[in-house]
Amino acid sequence: MHILLTRPLEDCGNLLIKFKDLGHVVSHLPVIKIKKIEYKEPNFNDYSAIIFTSSNSIKNLTIDLINKTVKCFCVGSATEKFARSLGFQNVIAADGNVRALKELILQNHHKKDGKILYISGEFISSNLDKELTNEGYNISRIINYTVEHIGEFQNNVIEELKKNIPDIVYVYSENSAKSLLNIIKKYQLIDSWMNTNLMCIGEKTSSVLNEVKWKKIFLFSPGEEEFLLYKI
Repeated sequence: MHILLTRPLEDCGNLLIKFKDLGHVVSHLPVIKIKKIEYKEPNFNDYSAIIFTSSNSIKNLTIDLINKTVKCFCVGSATEKFARSLGFQNVIAADGNVRALKELILQNHHKKDGKILYISGEFISSNLDKELTNEGYNISRIINYTVEHIGEFQNNVIEELKKNIPDIVYVYSENSAKSLLNIIKKYQLIDSWMNTNLMCIGEKTSSVLNEVKWKKIFLFSPGEEEFLLYKI
């Protein structure tokens, strides 16, 4: 099968290699790029727990200043794995969405246990910090990265895509979906995807691309990409 990955290369390199090793043709069309935002360094010792909503929130953080035994809540297994690879020891992961992450925090961190530091990108799908504040938690948010859309590609990249429309496209966020939709419209590809399966993280992400006619739409969590191949 021909598979299209839309994440930045640093976030999908291992998956790209895995799919190629399985014998698939893999194309890479990054539709967004991550840009670090400078932030005021807090005293991490003031916090008894940290929330990470993506691996990017960890990558753009000065982790050397953090006690690696601090309780960490991660949105999904991929973020958990990355946190553990950097030495964090007390990591708990939800199943890939913010709603589940909130429930995980409510169950595993009492509001009397101390302050929580929420580290995220500029654009979020849910106001987790406000929701936890309404539950009585003392929580502070740091924004340490943003997402920029990629809208320009060399003509040969688009021509190759037009010649060989993928069987599967993986999209990981609403921002990526919006960027992909803009690219599809800009390069007049709106009617080219009727034989393509769209793989999205969450209904909000897939709904952005509903005006495109896809063969089928599947929802998944990070780590399930290979499993989805057997559902087609």
